[in-house]
Amino acid sequence: MLRARRSNAALVERVAGWSVRHRVLAVTGWLMLVLVAVLAGALGGDGASARDPGETGRATEVLDQQRTYAPVRENVLVEGVAREAATDDLVSALRGTNAVTDLSRRVSGSSVLVTFHVAGPNEQIKAHYDTVVRTVSDTSARHPGARLAQAGDQSLAKAVDQAVKDDFQRSELISLPITALILLVVFGSLVAASVPLLLAGTTVAAAFGLIALIGDWIPVNSATSSMILLIGIAVGIDYALFYLRREREERAAGRTVAEALRITARTSGRVVAVSGLTVILCVAGLLFTGLDNFRGLTVGTVLIVGLAVLGSVTALPALLSLLGPWIDKLRVSRHRTTVRESRVWTAVARVVVRRPWLWGGLAALGLVVMALPAVDMRLQDAAAVNSLPRSVAAVDGAIRMQQAFPGAPTPAQVVVWGNVAGARAAADGLHGQIAASGGLLHEPMSTAQLDDALVIRVPLAGSGTDEESNRALEHLRTTALPAAFGHVDGVEFAVAGKTAFAHDFTDQVRKTTPIVFAFVLALAFVLLVVAFRALAIPLISIGLNLLSIGAAYGVLTWVFQDGHLSALLGFTSYGGVVGWLPLFMFVLLFGLSMDYHIFILSRIRERWFGGADARSAIVGGVGSSAGVVTSAAVIMTAVFAVFVTLSAIEYKMLGVGMAVAIMIDATIVRGVLLPAAMALLGERAWVLPGGLGRFSHLPRLSDRESAPGQRIVRV
Repeated sequence: MLRARRSNAALVERVAGWSVRHRVLAVTGWLMLVLVAVLAGALGGDGASARDPGETGRATEVLDQQRTYAPVRENVLVEGVAREAATDDLVSALRGTNAVTDLSRRVSGSSVLVTFHVAGPNEQIKAHYDTVVRTVSDTSARHPGARLAQAGDQSLAKAVDQAVKDDFQRSELISLPITALILLVVFGSLVAASVPLLLAGTTVAAAFGLIALIGDWIPVNSATSSMILLIGIAVGIDYALFYLRREREERAAGRTVAEALRITARTSGRVVAVSGLTVILCVAGLLFTGLDNFRGLTVGTVLIVGLAVLGSVTALPALLSLLGPWIDKLRVSRHRTTVRESRVWTAVARVVVRRPWLWGGLAALGLVVMALPAVDMRLQDAAAVNSLPRSVAAVDGAIRMQQAFPGAPTPAQVVVWGNVAGARAAADGLHGQIAASGGLLHEPMSTAQLDDALVIRVPLAGSGTDEESNRALEHLRTTALPAAFGHVDGVEFAVAGKTAFAHDFTDQVRKTTPIVFAFVLALAFVLLVVAFRALAIPLISIGLNLLSIGAAYGVLTWVFQDGHLSALLGFTSYGGVVGWLPLFMFVLLFGLSMDYHIFILSRIRERWFGGADARSAIVGGVGSSAGVVTSAAVIMTAVFAVFVTLSAIEYKMLGVGMAVAIMIDATIVRGVLLPAAMALLGERAWVLPGGLGRFSHLPRLSDRESAPGQRIVRV
């Protein structure tokens, strides 16, 4: 019987067992894999470009087919008592550089707007842009009585890109020392604390090498790369914690290193594998959006989580076998969080299981109340003037420019192709449409011809992504452009630009969100049924995850949409929540929170199958898992909380939303709601009712041989 079980041992157990028996080869093999992946990354090219969604995508596709780049439009706002002299000087200086074309000026009250295109050809655009920046700076220095501010296509894009790059570099520098300090407190040993960092570091290096290699086919931008990095650090350390916790616990119980690793592979090793698979499959739901940016994020997350799982079941047990008792060397503290049973959480669980209806009901009610603000959540991307603080010069200039000349910093980009000659003759008709738009469209309109297309810039009302801007975009697409070009045979047109991209992206997210939600929920249900061979457990886990995510949505709306805590967190509310964030949070949180649920439920099940009654199993499972779950949650919360320190409001939202959800999941859900629900179900939690019993042959998370006369312990 035992021989049959051993012959049918799970893949995870066999792989981990082989790694322990061939520990030097396993560690060397892992390091070679990392080295090959890093070297392969050097073969990658410049990287693929993401295709924009909807009508914006059609416009950018036409532009990409042109040999000549779309013209870069820049604006300089001139204010102050010396504005007239400064404007004359600036215009004269720019004309003398041959770096600009289509130079014009407009006056509005006490402000002057100088508008121009950066001159080509393609290979000279960067040099010409640099010349423009120097000219504006030199002019400003010559006229201290005037205030010059540049904001346009290139200047705003460079400001945003640089701010995001600087922010993420700072976040990476902050998150690593914090993580190392927490691990040191958790393990009390420099050697033990370094093991999760080593696993996470090598995983990240290998993953980014592979991402660079496939980057010519799958677009991964800098912001996506930073998110993948932080996800990789979080899950890599979490999985190492789960493994180290069990190995230390078994050694503390008197078992040898080999015995401890064998038990760990059959318990925590499988938990890591199932958790990683859950994260991978949940994040794969983003592919249903059809958005290239999410495709890159999905592939990157799959790679980094998959490598973290692989390293956890191969290199990690081999390394622990090599270290043996030396894992506890270089002690800095006698305190070892991951081995002790938490007295606090054991006491909390004991109180909850005695009166589950009371405490479970109060906790659920509290989360529902926290979720209420999310009912009024408005999905709205941040415009450039909303995303970054006004301390960024280009953003401050764009805000003041927007007030004096609405729509000037980020105009709509109308791309017209087909019968270009006829379109050019009809383009002047847009001036009349602008005048008749009721303030939704503004002058000055500018036109530039590429090889086989026209690019027409039309300023829109509003901040760039708000409801007024969306109404202006809709009017331009459905009324103004058809009226101007609809009578010309062979003319096609599409609208791009920052307003159009934000609108089309959010619209695509809204359309596909129900599909993604259904996929993730159905997938999580099936995975948990297979893992635990029970029906109630998946339903409870899904319900509790929805509660915690809903509460996080509510906090996100209350803070950022309604503007609470803005002074503390350093942002200015623009009255909405970034359109992609709720869907991204749902997918990622559903995958990550399953780590905790699977780990805790495995411990509860182990005790129940070992002969404990239902309530004792719940209390023991919660108490024994509290140390590692709390440590993992603190690390993951710290990693995502670093986003709050970034400049862009989008990433502040991500940081607050993820950190709050993880804290809720690791405290209220794990400590109160889960024990309450399990206590109410009792032994019914671990069975497949009715006709579903025919699936009982499916493997559980793990099988663990018991001594004669005892039940087999299943984790």
